[in-house]
Amino acid sequence: MNKSDFLNFLEERGSLYQCTNITGLDQLLIQDNHIVAYIGFDCTAPSLHIGSMIQIMVLRSLQKFGYKPIVLLGGTTTKVGDPTGKDKARIVLPTEEVNRNINGIREALERIIFFGDGISDAVIVNNEEWLDELGYIDFLCNIGTHVSVNNMLTFDSVRTRLEREQNLSFLEFNYMLLQAYDFTELSKRYGCRLQIGGSDQWGNIVNGIDLGRRLGLAELFGLTTPLILNHKGKKMGKTESGAIWINSRPYDYWQYFRNIDDQDVGRFLRLLTDLPIDEIKKLELLQDQEINEAKKILATEATKICHGKEEAEYARSAAVAAFENKDSSLLHDYTLKKEQLIRGIPLIDLLCLTGLESSKNTAKRLIQASGCRINDQIIQNIDYVISTKNFEDKSFIKLSSGKKRHIKVVII
Repeated sequence: MNKSDFLNFLEERGSLYQCTNITGLDQLLIQDNHIVAYIGFDCTAPSLHIGSMIQIMVLRSLQKFGYKPIVLLGGTTTKVGDPTGKDKARIVLPTEEVNRNINGIREALERIIFFGDGISDAVIVNNEEWLDELGYIDFLCNIGTHVSVNNMLTFDSVRTRLEREQNLSFLEFNYMLLQAYDFTELSKRYGCRLQIGGSDQWGNIVNGIDLGRRLGLAELFGLTTPLILNHKGKKMGKTESGAIWINSRPYDYWQYFRNIDDQDVGRFLRLLTDLPIDEIKKLELLQDQEINEAKKILATEATKICHGKEEAEYARSAAVAAFENKDSSLLHDYTLKKEQLIRGIPLIDLLCLTGLESSKNTAKRLIQASGCRINDQIIQNIDYVISTKNFEDKSFIKLSSGKKRHIKVVII
């Protein structure tokens, strides 16, 4: 049992995987009510993947206990690319795309964590502040001498790439150095003492702590969360249609959690909702058909955090109406004008336009696999065209991608 309520809370929820000097961090959390902690995200997409939610929930909890979170967005490190878990180098993104991604991530996070100027309000920092102004040769002379290449070569992210004889560029190799430097800069500028990350970031975090020690800073600490895997060991948030993002449509987000395996319900209630632990323990006891009620609660509570109470309740109502009452009236709308249907719209295009599929290739595969339905009728023709004939009986059709994703296409 720890002395700090925060660490005890994380352990009870299953959010604590590893910690450097947990005794020292425990004491620090007791002694200092204003601990500053950060988590970093590279901006490779316009949203964060659902797998990042556990770290975001830790920041959210940190704030609730009165401590201050920093969200570090890698405006510069995104252009380098973290080699962790990657067999190949990332494609370097143009600055304009990185900036668009930053805006999308910021917008999503502002619905989950409170940002402001208060003592425990979160702040968003972009590592462009210091990395873009850094004289690289001076950086290597002043910082690079403190980082051991021997240690870096032992990290899983490096060793795995080398063992598979996959190229690891010097640019990527420098990523670990830059992330370590980020931690020390946040310590100097914001008094940050704690870095939080997924368990796959352990080596990078330890590297930053070691750099801080060599630079004579106050002791830095690292805390990692478990990777979000289902009971089969597969990454959470992967579906037949691709990844689930935290800014996905509320209905899709709700549906994802409603359809998880029974064995994952209790753990995800602990990790990804704000429900009291006593209530979760009661839900964990439900079995057979009753477990579906726990899944609905999980789906609603998880969606509420990312999209707000109103959207979560609407998603729940729409799903219950569509699946239990066979009523499509509450599904989200996608509007078409009659003029668009004069020549017709290929079904493959409509699946992409509505957001049910991410590309024409995935839409084509969906149809070929009998996963696309119009008004619950399977469509197997990849050349199928939506026209005014589809709307002769009513003003909308129900378009489905698989068993879980639906949208109401309305004609005006």
